[in-house]
Amino acid sequence: MLFVGIGGIFGAIMRFQLGKWITAKTSGVFPIGTFIINITGSFVLGLLAVLHLEKEIPEWFWLLCGTGFIGAYTTFSTFGYETIQMLQKRETKYAVLYVSISVFFGIIFAWVGSIIGIKFSS
Repeated sequence: MLFVGIGGIFGAIMRFQLGKWITAKTSGVFPIGTFIINITGSFVLGLLAVLHLEKEIPEWFWLLCGTGFIGAYTTFSTFGYETIQMLQKRETKYAVLYVSISVFFGIIFAWVGSIIGIKFSS
């Protein structure tokens, strides 16, 4: 549990700082910060999951990085909140686009990460 907690602390801090930085550099209706964070997190989790399943990384590293860090770094709750905000502002097209590309690219990036993980474990 200690490894999950330590990883979670750093994942949450990274998400907060990166999200703040991206938001300061961009503008518009589309929440690009959360999108980038969730997509990169999906990629890393796909990679780490394969390495964990193939016993290429130790259990403590999986708990620290996969469960703790990436679990806190990615953010489904913020994704949901931002989608609801767009719907409340009657920005339905942006909300549908955001949900669609987030799910699509999240799965694609997790898949690409897992393919790279398979290459590393071979």
